[in-house]
Amino acid sequence: MSHSGEQPITSSPSPTLNKIDGPLDGAFGDGYIGDPATLEKKAQYVMPEIPDGGLTAWATVLGAWLVLFATFGYANAFGVYQDYYTRIYMTNKTSSEIAWIGSTQVCLQFVMGLVSGKLFDSGHFHATALNDSQFIYVISGQAKSLLPSLLTPGHWGGDKLWLDIPSIRWGNLASLRKTPFSRNGDRDHGLLRSGFAWGVRASAFVVLACLIAGNLLMRTRLPPKSKRPPTPPPDIKAIVTDSVYLLAIAGAFLVLLGLFFPIFYTQLFAIVHGLDKNLAFYSLAILNAASVLGRTIPNFIADKHGPFNLLIPCSAISGVLIFAMFGIKSSGALIVFSILYGFFSGAYISLVIPLVASLARDISEIGIRLGIGFAVNGIAALTGTPIAGALLTEELKWWRPITFGGVVILAGTVVLVVARDMQVKHKGNQRV
Repeated sequence: MSHSGEQPITSSPSPTLNKIDGPLDGAFGDGYIGDPATLEKKAQYVMPEIPDGGLTAWATVLGAWLVLFATFGYANAFGVYQDYYTRIYMTNKTSSEIAWIGSTQVCLQFVMGLVSGKLFDSGHFHATALNDSQFIYVISGQAKSLLPSLLTPGHWGGDKLWLDIPSIRWGNLASLRKTPFSRNGDRDHGLLRSGFAWGVRASAFVVLACLIAGNLLMRTRLPPKSKRPPTPPPDIKAIVTDSVYLLAIAGAFLVLLGLFFPIFYTQLFAIVHGLDKNLAFYSLAILNAASVLGRTIPNFIADKHGPFNLLIPCSAISGVLIFAMFGIKSSGALIVFSILYGFFSGAYISLVIPLVASLARDISEIGIRLGIGFAVNGIAALTGTPIAGALLTEELKWWRPITFGGVVILAGTVVLVVARDMQVKHKGNQRV
């Protein structure tokens, strides 16, 4: 199995090391879970064969789908709130002040990944998910449900490990398609005669149902850490001094500063520019419906060519598309922008997780690497849209946040290119 004909290092008579295909293939030395040096240190425990499918596996994917529907999708539909609050409900507040509401929700879902990633690695998935589902409207509850829900299907995924991620995140997209309809339910918007408040209540009941069902469906395969043979903890010092990893996180930070600007502000942008109101109300739904393809097709390509090689062009195109907002003068242009930005920004978001995971030297590092990355990038999620709102001002000077969003995304893309080049030199392979 080894490229050099050497036998894998194990501690039991006939273990089977799991080879990782897809974006992670080759990321860990010779394609196994851990390079030889790491395996020598962690020889006390060999990961069992991954079943790669089955009813329990797909039930877990469905459960994660439902949790994403109720958490990340709910928060990312804030663009409807941004428009409604700015024009109707909170007219005495600035766009920046209003954006803090939505950005805080998104931020905490990222930041709490540092806690949930560690809890997941330690085998405490169900305790975390059940506890936080009870407090889903205390925002950090959404947060700690997010990362474990993304990671749990990896216990079952095998060869399809990183193709499961976009399938799960369709739950996010379904929520984004549902919530604009319910939240645009003010009589002024004309979608639900029961009003905006009842639209929000209705979505809350849907969220509750999804969380209950999701928790019942999801199952972990590996035993808790306390019941496994002892293994050394992840080398935190090695992780935080990994230059490729640090550059990747820095690049992702810059990209995330600008990435949510259209998601939060496209509906408001369309309405204040005099475009058709009915179309404007659907612009966010169109954008996120386009993300279905964006979060699926590039992942299949990355399975063969590597996450860096797909994430970088998707990031660059997203930055260029923000500058294209200067040219939105008609309903047709709005539709084209929503479709294209939804596709490429969705692809970027979906590829970040396999990218960070591919930098791990051992599978035990994936949770902590994602947790640290989520925590750092949570700051970008927190501040990006309020900065855009402050640049917008009460006079609605759109050129300022558009320029800011495009520039920071392209700057982040440059940093990611540098990180990719370093990883290519490290691996001696263009497939990264």
